[in-house]
Amino acid sequence: MVLVIGPYFVFATTLRHGVRWGERMKMLEALAPGDRDRELALALDPAGIPAHIAIIMDGNGRWAKRRGLPRIAGHKVGVATVRSVVEDCANLGVQALTLYAFSAENWKRPRAEIDMLWRLLRFYLRHELEDLQRNNIRLQSIGHVEALPEKAYEELRAVERATARNQGMRLNLAINYSARIELVDAVNAIVDEARIEGRLSDLTIDEKMISRRLYTAGLPEPDLLIRTSGEMRISNFLLWQIAYAELYVTETLWPDFNRTELLRAILDFQKRERRFGGLSNAAPCDDASRGAQQPGEDLEIAGIVVSSQ
Repeated sequence: MVLVIGPYFVFATTLRHGVRWGERMKMLEALAPGDRDRELALALDPAGIPAHIAIIMDGNGRWAKRRGLPRIAGHKVGVATVRSVVEDCANLGVQALTLYAFSAENWKRPRAEIDMLWRLLRFYLRHELEDLQRNNIRLQSIGHVEALPEKAYEELRAVERATARNQGMRLNLAINYSARIELVDAVNAIVDEARIEGRLSDLTIDEKMISRRLYTAGLPEPDLLIRTSGEMRISNFLLWQIAYAELYVTETLWPDFNRTELLRAILDFQKRERRFGGLSNAAPCDDASRGAQQPGEDLEIAGIVVSSQ
């Protein structure tokens, strides 16, 4: 079965995550022929949409400073960007989207700015619940959100409960989040369970045990990590989960990160070859082409001779 879009483009409605692609890529329905974003969307490989996208939303303050505005103006525009990106990812068929909203280190910022961020969070939660429900999005938070002001915490939990049964994209808001603390929490949980069950002396911790106790347990690990504003660092975000994620850094500041930027990031992701520590699919695999060392043969590497004897 095929879906025809315009006079020149035809593609099969292949299955992705058990749902027909033509039914999942709702974005195309809102884009007129000739629209730049439509052309970018049509260039996507349906089978190559990242299952999980993580974004470090950076640059709100610089966006405001360049315009002679207070920092909070950048945060307000950044909230509108969140809404757009969330809806676009859901319409593209992304399974999970994790947004770095507030790090555990952000408490060092001026108190007035932090208070305004909590007010913006409450504004977002109140005004976006209807859209989250309409798009079948489940919102969850990761991080030590119990440290939030009471009203912000209560509204966050209320939206989590209201969307708990939604079966579409999972939206993770990383709030008061630290990847190092997440790992410490995971290890402590393992140790506590072993102590309660009386097997602490025989405890051996492995990767699967840690993964099952991370805040993102049950979700695919991020395929694509996007950072806006051009900064070349991870900032203590999902350190365990992004071990094999593709990194995409754009100079665009978060308030200016629109649908075009998102589609370009995904297209760049689809051009990469993900080997997960293995070899290229095109690489020869016979012993001769790998330069395998034969018995009795000395191997010279960078001037150092390693004997097989």
